[in-house]
Amino acid sequence: MNALAVNIEEEFDLAQKFPTVGKLISTLLPNIYILAGLLLFLLLIFGGFGIIMGAGGDDPKKTGQGKQAVTAALIGFLIIFLSYWIIQIIEVLTGVNIFHPTGF
Repeated sequence: MNALAVNIEEEFDLAQKFPTVGKLISTLLPNIYILAGLLLFLLLIFGGFGIIMGAGGDDPKKTGQGKQAVTAALIGFLIIFLSYWIIQIIEVLTGVNIFHPTGF
């Protein structure tokens, strides 16, 4: 094998990069929070437009769908917000650094 193939194999060896499930989760978790924040933003925007369009067109069905989207986004935000702070509390109580583990 040539050197390039060996480097590619080493680069994509997930078992070597993430020897434990905890390290994999610690790597994915901050990115999941970013993705959840972007989805929250988009749901709020589309829900707001739904409410505006439904009210402007005098269509209570569209207004209700917009309100449901905004409500779902806010409930999702509350769940994500609470999960973040629960992880912070676990870090303080156990002394385990979840978001930035050492050894990478």
